[in-house]
Amino acid sequence: MINTYQTSVAAPPVPPRLSRSQQVLFPVPSQGHSKSLIRFLVGVVVLHLFLSVGGFIYLRQNDTMHQSQLPSGEGKGAYRSSGKQETSNRALARMVVKQQDKKQVLKRVKGSGYLQWDMDHSVLKSVSYYHDMWLTIEQPGDYYVYSRVTFSKGDTTRPLVSMVKLRESEKKEEKIVMQAYCNLNISTQQLCTATQGGLVTLEKGDQLSVWLQDLSLLTYMEGATAFGIFRL
Repeated sequence: MINTYQTSVAAPPVPPRLSRSQQVLFPVPSQGHSKSLIRFLVGVVVLHLFLSVGGFIYLRQNDTMHQSQLPSGEGKGAYRSSGKQETSNRALARMVVKQQDKKQVLKRVKGSGYLQWDMDHSVLKSVSYYHDMWLTIEQPGDYYVYSRVTFSKGDTTRPLVSMVKLRESEKKEEKIVMQAYCNLNISTQQLCTATQGGLVTLEKGDQLSVWLQDLSLLTYMEGATAFGIFRL
C-alpha cells in the first residue's frame, strides 16, 4: 500500500532581496542651515583674532610700564651683566708710532728719546696723553701693558733695547717697568723686533711711555712698532 498521507511544514517567510541599484540617501541640509553654519565659523574666527590682538596690546603696554619703572640706564636693551658693562667701559689704548724723518731724529740729544704716537690713528678710551709721548691713566687698576718695537739697523757697541717707563707725574722720577732686547747683524739687511708684555698695577695720574736708546735705528713700517694697554 502506498501512503498517500503527506506532512508539510510551513517554511519561514524569506525576506525580499534588496535590489543592487538601491542606494541609501542622507538628508541634505537646507540652504538656511548652511548659511547659519558659515556665520558661526566666521564669528569664531573674528573672535579669535580679536582676542589675539587684544592680548598683544596688553602685553606691549605691560612691558612698557615695566621698563619705565626701571632705574636710569636700565631700559630696553640694557639687560646685561655687570661683567659686560665693565668690558664696554674698559680703559684701553692702542698706539700707532708717528712717522719721523732723519732731521727730526737728529734734533734729539744723541738720538735717544721717547717714541711719539700718531694721535690721528691711535685709539684711546678713558686714557689721555701728554705731549704725544706719555699715556696718562684715568682709571686705577690692573693693566696689561705691551710694546712691540722693530729695528732696521743694529748698534756696534750695545744691544738693541726698548723700555717701558713709568712716572707718577711729570715732576716725578721715572722708573723702568719693562725692557726687551734683540740682536741685529749690522752687515745684513734684516729686522729685529723686541716684544714685551706684562701686568702692571697703575694709579690715577700715572704716565707710561716707550723709550729707545737710538730713534734712528727704528723702522717705521706699518704695524712693525706699536704700544698699548688695557685694563683688566
